[in-house]
Amino acid sequence: MSPDARDDVSSERVQNLLSVPLEAVDSPPGRSFSATSLTPRFGAAATGMGVYEIAPGNASWPYHFEVVGEEWLLVIEGELTLRTPDGEQVLRAGDVACFPAGAAGAHAIRNHSAAPVRYVMLSTKAPYGDAVVYPDSGTFHVTGRGFNHRGRLGEPVDYWEGEP
Repeated sequence: MSPDARDDVSSERVQNLLSVPLEAVDSPPGRSFSATSLTPRFGAAATGMGVYEIAPGNASWPYHFEVVGEEWLLVIEGELTLRTPDGEQVLRAGDVACFPAGAAGAHAIRNHSAAPVRYVMLSTKAPYGDAVVYPDSGTFHVTGRGFNHRGRLGEPVDYWEGEP
């Protein structure tokens, strides 16, 4: 099969990451990006995969880390700036990064270039719930079966505080 013929490859089990259609994500100014999740399309149970494209001069999700899950980033077209606890660095097509669960895995992505950038995020799936911390804003998001809460980080409390 010639490389050009691969542009039309699409089935239940095969998708071309460069041509999979994306939808705009409702986001504030400066965060213009599009995405799609391949997870339900493939029926994945233990892992997730999202395809993203960021317009020039924009960013995607805020700086954050997963409490439970591990994430991977693979740049498939263009270049982006990756922010981690170690600082910022430019990643180009073919570059990959891993973000372990916890504060050491904090990350944010922005497009510093004049062309769109397309990348893939792969992740483990937390079957019973998840938590994400956003250090810059001091907020968090916790989900579980029948529970979904976004709030602010605050002063630590003793385990029994407020309990009868």
